Amino acid sequence: MDYKKTDAPSTTITRNLTDMESGTGNIYESIAIISRRANQIGVELKEELNRKLEEFASYTDNLEEIFENREQIEISKFYERLPKPALIALQEFLSDQIYFRNNEENS
Repeated sequence: MDYKKTDAPSTTITRNLTDMESGTGNIYESIAIISRRANQIGVELKEELNRKLEEFASYTDNLEEIFENREQIEISKFYERLPKPALIALQEFLSDQIYFRNNEENS
């Protein structure tokens, strides 16, 4: 999924608990699903950022060669401005974009 084009808010807003509970019937189960998805999103974003910043990695041990790289700074700032993974996961959950199953019901 392209997290750069998400419509999740970048700041925390007040949510209605009944909306969050409607998908599972249990608010705690909904929060557990959202938190697992937020962890997945966080890992994906971190891996993507590390891949992009690897291009700028310097493998020399000389401290005199350290310099500011404008592109690297812009990439880092872009990822800092993205909505947090928990907000993206909550938006996905509320818009029914997360697939989940309850193993206890299948038994």
